[in-house]
Amino acid sequence: MLTHDMLVRSRGDRPTAGWRAALYSATGGRVNPGLSRPEQQRRGWLTRITAQLPGCHEITVASMKGGVGKTTMATLLGLVLAEHRGDRVIALDANPDAGTLADRVLGHSVNYTVRDLLNNLDTIESLTDIARYTNLAGRLQVLASEQDPAMSESFNRDEYEAVTRVLRLFYNIIITDSGTGLLHSAMHGALASTKTLVIVGAPTVDAASRASKTLDWLMAHGHRDLVADAVVVLSCDRFSRDIDRAAVGAHFESRCRAVVQIPMDPHLATGGHIELRHLRPATRDAALALGAAVADAFGVAAASPEPGYAATSAAGVRPYPGPPR
Repeated sequence: MLTHDMLVRSRGDRPTAGWRAALYSATGGRVNPGLSRPEQQRRGWLTRITAQLPGCHEITVASMKGGVGKTTMATLLGLVLAEHRGDRVIALDANPDAGTLADRVLGHSVNYTVRDLLNNLDTIESLTDIARYTNLAGRLQVLASEQDPAMSESFNRDEYEAVTRVLRLFYNIIITDSGTGLLHSAMHGALASTKTLVIVGAPTVDAASRASKTLDWLMAHGHRDLVADAVVVLSCDRFSRDIDRAAVGAHFESRCRAVVQIPMDPHLATGGHIELRHLRPATRDAALALGAAVADAFGVAAASPEPGYAATSAAGVRPYPGPPR
């Protein structure tokens, strides 16, 4: 059978930046130096991010310590996956204490929250019905948390499971931005259905130790497979030259599937609305690496109906180390 590869001379991938792109353009494509190593790496991340995903994949972003950038990392992950995939991605704010996911993703207040959806679950029959309660940032759908603390405290495990049961009917990827800590009711519901766990920490003594203790707690409470297949994200907006970042990364690499470092970025440091186009190139690359590390579990986890399935065939993924110290 004749194929495209048999009949068409390959010119190689076209470089898009730097002297390679300039040379390619100046010679009308007759001289193609090929892609630079960074471009090849980005192509690799994008290939992994766009992996086929049968069914629905639930991702929980968690941290035992507040203030380490959990919601920021959930936002970056959601924006990257939604931008580069063709299926439906939704981020759910499951923080029982008036979470800020909508602020980071949308940059404005919302008219409807997860509480409104809960009160009207019996009316949901189509994607159009559920879209009334969500907000769109690019291609990412966002379901905000209740902002009244008195109301948000009542968001418990049963309600979390009721919401996600409906979301699974319409979305391929559900990213849960959980509340700080592991003991609140909704978190137990999230862990029960999670296929990929993202643990957020930082290269500081307190944040790294709390992230490690988070893994210890999960191991002690029956989530050994989730820990083995977890992705650890180190938010490097706080750092000290006295901290051995390589040692911090090596510790988590020995316990989990992948480690990604997100470098300090002025756009993230504002604590406001996040847009990928305003990030520094190194931060955008790190966000792609995070999306790729999470997506490595898509095909493997889809083969198992059990939440918490360990994507052992994806082990050995080289973590993105972040910028040089």
